[in-house]
Amino acid sequence: MVALKPRRTEAMLTRDGIRLVADIWEPEGDGPFPVLLMRQAYGRKIGTSLCYAPPEWYARHDYIVVMQDVRGRGDSGGEFILFEHEAEDGADTIAWAASLPRSNGRVGMFGFSFQGSNQLLAAGEKPEALKAIAPAMIGWQLDRDWAYENGAFAMRANIGWATQLAAETARLKGDYEAQQILFAASRGTSFNGRQPTVPAHDALLAKYSHYTCWRDTPPGDAYWDKISPASRLSDIAELAPGVLLIGGWYDSHLPGTLEAYRALSPHTPTRLIVGPWAHFPWDRHIGDVDVGDDAITDIDQQQIRFFDQWLKSEPEQQVAPVRLFDMGACQWQDLQDLPEGNTQAFPYGSGRAAIDTRDGALAHAVPDDVLALSESLTLDPWRPAAPCGGSFGFPGGPIDRARTDARSDVLTFTTPLQETDRLLAGTVTGCFEFESEYESFDIHATLSRVDSHGKVHPLAEGYALAKPGQTLLPMRGTCLTLKKGERLRLSLSLACFPVFPINPGTGGSPIAATLDQQRVTTVHLKCGSGTYLLLPWLKQES
Repeated sequence: MVALKPRRTEAMLTRDGIRLVADIWEPEGDGPFPVLLMRQAYGRKIGTSLCYAPPEWYARHDYIVVMQDVRGRGDSGGEFILFEHEAEDGADTIAWAASLPRSNGRVGMFGFSFQGSNQLLAAGEKPEALKAIAPAMIGWQLDRDWAYENGAFAMRANIGWATQLAAETARLKGDYEAQQILFAASRGTSFNGRQPTVPAHDALLAKYSHYTCWRDTPPGDAYWDKISPASRLSDIAELAPGVLLIGGWYDSHLPGTLEAYRALSPHTPTRLIVGPWAHFPWDRHIGDVDVGDDAITDIDQQQIRFFDQWLKSEPEQQVAPVRLFDMGACQWQDLQDLPEGNTQAFPYGSGRAAIDTRDGALAHAVPDDVLALSESLTLDPWRPAAPCGGSFGFPGGPIDRARTDARSDVLTFTTPLQETDRLLAGTVTGCFEFESEYESFDIHATLSRVDSHGKVHPLAEGYALAKPGQTLLPMRGTCLTLKKGERLRLSLSLACFPVFPINPGTGGSPIAATLDQQRVTTVHLKCGSGTYLLLPWLKQES
């Protein structure tokens, strides 16, 4: 076991004179050692505790480990403005870390969520010493894969995260009454006000967080490029660090993680690992299912091997670029790339798919005698459909949604029994053709596995603003060996409340809609070639 020096605390100054504070762990010995850096928004004392081994574990693998409070958090100075200083401050920190005594001048970064996205922002400054990054569960283009989902405002997640950040900001500013109000709100936020996107503690969110800015800034605004790693792709590619991306099939940020892989892999050595996890913890128990020992996180060991290659010049790992956890076989699948949907599946029924879960079918072709049929779907804002497991539910993961599917405001389409084991691995896309007298509506699509006992476990979801005509709905990815005797099911509804606000159907923004503006909305899903799923079937096993 490598002996460590006592932990020490040091500070540095950014280019504009802000003092940033960090704790440092390092091994005994002469070195030199590479540096592993995490820049924390939740206080450096929390360190790596949510998903990773403690800093001491990494230091004992012959690394100098630096845990830093970002600007305006913990003991660091300045004002915390979400993502707006992370590029420059990150680059300054990397240069400082590379110059630490006994450093070999090479720096790697790791961390998940905020701590993952800020690595990419820093890499966009092209800091010479940054040789490797391991961003986990990240946003890539934040107006598409963090604040919004296919144009729909992620209300519950945005309010929840902003409340957490605001409570800490209030505490740091000595406003303990506001901290208490925000803490209480975090334990029971109500979405039952006249305008659900304006919670009772909205004034405190405006004072101490980014929430009103994100709510009031539409997708596509130049603001999002300012804070999104995607806008720095060319600079990251020019720096060309080693990249290890880590995601979870039920993580809220999976679309950003996958899109980062698609964008980065042609330009810089990039590897992708996706486990069966939600945002955290990364374990074998997810939702109602135990997916086995192989799912218990080995990300720490994977990261050490990755950083050893890029920061210590050890031999290159002989590993596949893409490693996906198969939630049916309960084992990892190694692939050369991230598959995309390649097989069409068409939903159809006899007109009762919202009433009888046996009525709707999902098949490779639509029978000629039902091509003219459509399925009716209604939203009653008095009792909107809610999430159930999956990526949007709480708790998330494979929670049995059979009762949700039995609701009369949920259309279901189910395949015949699978005749052989078959691997479904990659991203799913839905294309849906609607008729409606209403100008706008939302669509929530869920692909699930129906097991041999009739339990319905979500696999991949998507949500989007829609209107009459055809709506292309990018859904999340999955990896599952569908076993003989199991089935797939597509479920569609017009709401997922309170994850997203209810669409009033008027063409106006659901963000600004008030309770009195909500109306009963009915749409008709047209069966035929304009409505289908693209499913990533990879191989068939005997």
